[in-house]
Amino acid sequence: MNYSAVTAPLSVTQPDVQTVPLVFSSAHSGADYDARFLAESRLEPRTLRRSEDYCVDRLFAAAPDYGAPMLSAHFPRAYCDANREPWELDPQMFEDALPPWVNTTSARIGAGLGTVPRIVASGEAIYGHKLRFAEAEDRVRRCWEPYHAALRQLIDQTMQRFGVCFLIDCHSMPSTMGLATPDFVLGDAYGTACDSGLVAKVEQCLRRLGYSVRRNDPYAGGYVTRHYGRPRDGVHALQIEVSRGLYMDERRIERHSGFTRLQRNLTDLIAFLAAEDFVIG
Repeated sequence: MNYSAVTAPLSVTQPDVQTVPLVFSSAHSGADYDARFLAESRLEPRTLRRSEDYCVDRLFAAAPDYGAPMLSAHFPRAYCDANREPWELDPQMFEDALPPWVNTTSARIGAGLGTVPRIVASGEAIYGHKLRFAEAEDRVRRCWEPYHAALRQLIDQTMQRFGVCFLIDCHSMPSTMGLATPDFVLGDAYGTACDSGLVAKVEQCLRRLGYSVRRNDPYAGGYVTRHYGRPRDGVHALQIEVSRGLYMDERRIERHSGFTRLQRNLTDLIAFLAAEDFVIG
């Protein structure tokens, strides 16, 4: 975790040559905390970090070794959420009026989880004061827009090279959703964002590796999956949620002994997908 200003909002790890029509992204694993944000928040850093998809980018870090680029956000989700619309803002958070083109009515805003979140994942309010719209605009310009510009470029380059793109959007989920919490949830926006055959291949591979898998419940896919997944145009997007209990101590926000096994198994999944012919339909 870096307690400094957010300087580089993202990184793209490229293979020497992209050899497969795969792109991996991690919008919520950023842990580069803006110093002013930390000072203004009413929460301690560990509580803010409960919104992170801790180390998810590292779990999928082998992607470039198998010919696929990996995009990772450096800014934390509690600061700016790249898996939301660019202007999905709660008007109650701001002391000045928001522009009329801002989306102020989505269900995510009502839950406190807009582009600039009002709460962390565990439910606590981040701020003890109201923000100005200029602050949200600055975060969108410095963080959200560069992230999505990079993602669009990766998708476009993949389409130009292969004529098809399979985007894997990598996330983590709490292990305490209930007695039947699965190891993985695959979100394809109920079949609208990804070819069903591709989803089936991912599910079958994970089950062969010994994991329990559920589809679209309770995570059907966020903005990235729904916005970029356009199967008719050749772009398929699948959100993968992995249970944090498999690899980390969720209270202390640290890896535990299961991290190495899970990382190895996700490398197996990447290798499996990289060996596919991607005959879709």
